[in-house]
Amino acid sequence: MSTDMLVNASLVPVSEVLSKIIEEIYETIKAAHDVLIEKESFAMLSSYLDRIVPVLEELKNIQSSESLKNVVEILGKEIKVAKQLTQECNKRNRLYLLVNCRKIVKRLQLTTREISRALSLIPLASLDLPLSINEEIGRLCDNMQTVEFQAAAAEEEVLERIESGIQERNADRSYANSLMVLIAQAVGISNDQSALKRELDEFKNEIADAQIRKDQQEAIQMDQIIALLGRADAALSPEEKEKKYYSKRNSLGNQPLEPLQSFYCPITRDVMFEPVETSSGQTFERSAIEKWFADGNTTCPLTMTSLNSKILRPNITLRKSIEEWKDRNAMITIASMKPKLSSGDEQEVLQCLSQLQDLCKERDLHREWVALENYIPILVGFLGGSNRQMRSHALSILCLLAKDSDDNKKRIAEVDNAIDFIVRSLAKHISESKLAVALLLELSKNDMVSNNIGKVQGCILLLVTIKNSDDAQATKDAKEVLENLSFLDQNVVQMAKANYFKPLLQRLSSGSNASKMIMAKALSEMELTDHSKATLFDDGVLEPLLQLIFEGDAEVKQVAVKALQNLSSLPRNGLLMIRKGAVGQLLSLLHYFTSSQTLREQVAATIMNLAMSATSPEAGETPVTLLESDDDIYKLFSLISLTGPDVQRSILRTFHAMCQQPSATDMRAKLRQCSAVHVLVPLCEHNNLDIRANAVKLFFCLTVDSDDGTLSEHVNQKCVETLLMIIKTSGDEEEKTAAMGIISNLPPDHTEITQFLLDAGALPIVIGFLTDGNHNGSSRNQLIENAAGVLCRFTVSSNPEWQRRAASAGIIPVLVHLLSSGTALTKRNAAISLAQLSDSSLGLSRRVEQRRGFLCCSPPPEPGCPVHLGMCTVESSFCLLEANAVEPLVRVLGELDVGASKAALRALSTLIEAERLQDGSKVISEAKGIAAIIKLLTSPSADLQEKALHVLERIFRLEEHKRKYGASAQMPLVDITQRGTSTMKPLAAKILAHLNVLHDQSSYF
Repeated sequence: MSTDMLVNASLVPVSEVLSKIIEEIYETIKAAHDVLIEKESFAMLSSYLDRIVPVLEELKNIQSSESLKNVVEILGKEIKVAKQLTQECNKRNRLYLLVNCRKIVKRLQLTTREISRALSLIPLASLDLPLSINEEIGRLCDNMQTVEFQAAAAEEEVLERIESGIQERNADRSYANSLMVLIAQAVGISNDQSALKRELDEFKNEIADAQIRKDQQEAIQMDQIIALLGRADAALSPEEKEKKYYSKRNSLGNQPLEPLQSFYCPITRDVMFEPVETSSGQTFERSAIEKWFADGNTTCPLTMTSLNSKILRPNITLRKSIEEWKDRNAMITIASMKPKLSSGDEQEVLQCLSQLQDLCKERDLHREWVALENYIPILVGFLGGSNRQMRSHALSILCLLAKDSDDNKKRIAEVDNAIDFIVRSLAKHISESKLAVALLLELSKNDMVSNNIGKVQGCILLLVTIKNSDDAQATKDAKEVLENLSFLDQNVVQMAKANYFKPLLQRLSSGSNASKMIMAKALSEMELTDHSKATLFDDGVLEPLLQLIFEGDAEVKQVAVKALQNLSSLPRNGLLMIRKGAVGQLLSLLHYFTSSQTLREQVAATIMNLAMSATSPEAGETPVTLLESDDDIYKLFSLISLTGPDVQRSILRTFHAMCQQPSATDMRAKLRQCSAVHVLVPLCEHNNLDIRANAVKLFFCLTVDSDDGTLSEHVNQKCVETLLMIIKTSGDEEEKTAAMGIISNLPPDHTEITQFLLDAGALPIVIGFLTDGNHNGSSRNQLIENAAGVLCRFTVSSNPEWQRRAASAGIIPVLVHLLSSGTALTKRNAAISLAQLSDSSLGLSRRVEQRRGFLCCSPPPEPGCPVHLGMCTVESSFCLLEANAVEPLVRVLGELDVGASKAALRALSTLIEAERLQDGSKVISEAKGIAAIIKLLTSPSADLQEKALHVLERIFRLEEHKRKYGASAQMPLVDITQRGTSTMKPLAAKILAHLNVLHDQSSYF
């Protein structure tokens, strides 16, 4: 049996008819999924039909009755109507369905309500149906009876634009083109010219159907629509347009016609633009007659009869005649101007170009004729000329021609060097540059042409430059051009290279996987300024790159990490990466993604950048934690022994960055605990000089505060010789400084190490560095500091032989010089060495021999040292006086660095020990040292104050110093008795007792 239900229902059991209706419903629902128009409305119908099916299934189980049969027959007919409507909307032309969408919606609503009416006729009272079915039938009837179907907003907009275009009767090609784009969007087809033409041709065939022609009113409406859309570029092929144009042009003469008298407005005496007819039957220009009325006139300017000012009827016939006359003359004018443009007379050419520009502005149709007359190659030719006015006119005309015409866009792009000439104009005067940008904006709206624009060298760079200019319109246009060009990945990359990153970031965040890969690769390879790196991070590049690392395959991960490596070289970016948790992801890649050595190298280099960021000035005073746990520290450091040289170097530099800050004590201690020194010592002999240098620098950091015995455990004679070899031969000043620092920081009480150094010739090497003036690099001061620190090993008073060798090598004059020229730390180390040497001076001073014989015949006595009371020399007794070290030491007392002041005080105090008090204090006084020592009583360092008190307590035992310096010392001493520490107060009181300020029995003692 056919599903068309042509068999009378009375001859078929109700249950079978119901089954067929259900089948019809399912077919209708299926067809509704594929309708070409009003999808939402048909979806609503489908939902209602779907709810009807259970009701019909229940009715199949009910005993048939005459009334039920009648209802089923009515319902079947209405379902058939719904099915037919749905199938029509599957098969008909989309444009035809669109222009009839209001009728379709109306039919849909009527059908839905008829189905509801049929359901309401079911005799529920006489049927034994479940309560739920009865209630559902009631709800369905109510819902379907009151439902309102409406055409979609996009479809309504198209219909309104069509109606407006038909009523105004002045819709041009631009209007028709934009209307076709709206139609394409509304019906879901491409706005490509070929697709639009195909749809329009099908529409014409559809309305040519004889059945449609039976409805005369509809036929007229369809003809009007075809006439309106026929003005669009898609309506005719370029060949058809050209044939139509030349056919009309050739039918005209060669001379323009004068206007008919009726074309003139009786008021203005000018040809009318918008003629309107008054109640007297006379025609005037609308604006003129409206002004006539506004001036208080109430009669006709010609007949003087009374006029009704509200009656102004458009004279459509006259207006059309005027337009036809204008078009005829314009067509003749346009055709006749080509020879003049090649005349060579600049004035005539400029005049013709200006006239042509005015014609193009007047009407869209004129622009079409200019293109058909093949002016485009001529205009492009002017762009390559030297006359700026001609270039500007040509750019303006080409922009008018390209506007809303894909055909003209293609014609312009196809002319040799056209795009190149336009791009050149971008770099010229701002007025010409603006015109060139406007033209490129129009051309870039065509994908094929847009592809050619991006290929011109320098184009994107110039556009980005203009985008950042002060001219608002040029900026806006350039930005739009760049957006249009950004559909190609290679253009987006070029924009990024010109520091316009927005399109790249959009692709990186939401583009295809292939695009994301290209964008990340571009970021990894670009040479970016610090400003560009900061901008990228401010605009959100981090999140998508981290996402690629998390989700991508090995190749994607590698590209994303390389991009982050590039960007993280800016400290502020590195800090943001740390705060966003990037370190954890990078460490996981480093530890577990072992299949790609290149990836591991890039990850390690990125972590290194983050470590440097964490210790940069941008990090501020708040410590930034790079490695969250001890396990992270140990696992990362362990890779030094398990990876290739590039990863080794990066990890060494990572830990060096983390360890070189004074606040990194905990990190340095943890590395020493995990046997870092044991790993680093062999690396100091590595063949790869870069790895060696970084190992030495990290090793030096670990020696800064070491007191746990790990250094002497691993430093043997070979290590010492290696370090000295580095100091002598390395071309890396920082490596030399670090090697010198390691030796300086080795425990001084390990005499074996000192002997290794002496045996290896360290002394002349170190002194050579201190006397060599060729070290002028950024690490010079630290190199001198470390070298001075090394000398402290050779001057310990417990080993006279080392002191002798040091003095013989000329160390003392060098130390004295450092007191005046070095940094605070250098001065401290120099003062320490001098103090240690001075400790031995008394025992080394040679006694002065007594004179023998008669006084008149005896040689004059040798002058002895005023402090050591013997014969002193710099090299034999290390005498501070002979070395002229006293005054430099006194000057060091005034250093802000507490350590330097303490070391200088310690050195000076060796001059007043035991019986040398009187002579030594006199020497110190003459060097203005006692006054300097008194000033130390106000030092913020309690330790330095206490050491100064010990020295002054001895000095103020002598009467001459009490008289000279006692008064200046009283106030600081009294202050110490009030505020000093428990050990300082008795000392201060004792000195005050020496000065007779306090009694010996004072409670301060």
